[in-house]
Amino acid sequence: MKATAFLITTSLSQALAQVSSHPFPWSAPGPNDVRGPCPMLNTLANHGFLPHDGRDISEDRIVSVLNNSLNLDDELSQSLFEAALTTNPDPNATTFSLNDLSRHNILEHDASLSRQDFYFGDNHDFNQTIFDETRSYWTTPLIDYKEAAQARLARVNTSMATNPTYSVSEIGLVFSYGETAAYMLIFAEGDGTANRTWVEYFFEHERLPQQLGWTKPQEIISGSVLLDTTTAIVNASHASAQEVTEMMDFVNLNAG
Repeated sequence: MKATAFLITTSLSQALAQVSSHPFPWSAPGPNDVRGPCPMLNTLANHGFLPHDGRDISEDRIVSVLNNSLNLDDELSQSLFEAALTTNPDPNATTFSLNDLSRHNILEHDASLSRQDFYFGDNHDFNQTIFDETRSYWTTPLIDYKEAAQARLARVNTSMATNPTYSVSEIGLVFSYGETAAYMLIFAEGDGTANRTWVEYFFEHERLPQQLGWTKPQEIISGSVLLDTTTAIVNASHASAQEVTEMMDFVNLNAG
């Protein structure tokens, strides 16, 4: 009986190891597929979690996908969907498409970590030069809050210096900090650090770095967890009092 139980346990462990090590299916977007400025949603479409064509994404679909692939809780996923829905130009829309997210100064914002500013033309496709500036501030194998904050701030400073129309809306500011907090959580390794190799692979390939050892976060990512990490990024940025006040006022207003 013990031998049988051992064999069953061993077989199950091997099967689970094979499942966990097997990469999620992935394919690059085709000529009729749409993508936007959000590398994570693009990634989830490339993997087929979201519609591969990037179109007509519903609330039920995105809530289920963000939970199953990234361990985001339902309330946070619903909030993200509601924000994304505002980018659809149809006021009666119940879905959004990834290219809707490119509409400037709604959620998309200047000083992206991996995209050009709208002023320069293409604000939705990955830009290696932009990203090279971002990752130059990640100087250790594990990105900490200080490095993450410095990378974001460097992009802001460059954008302000080169873009004559630079501007960031209140919600754009929240998303700017939140995007940095998100990669710190999704690709976390250790407490308050993210695996630089995983983060770079994700941005450059718009693909989950499962082949490099990444797995879905074990801790559920709730709105409060995201807010705590965002606050840590803000504190590490030595942001101006006005910027912090504006962002936190916006967050508190929309959380109520």
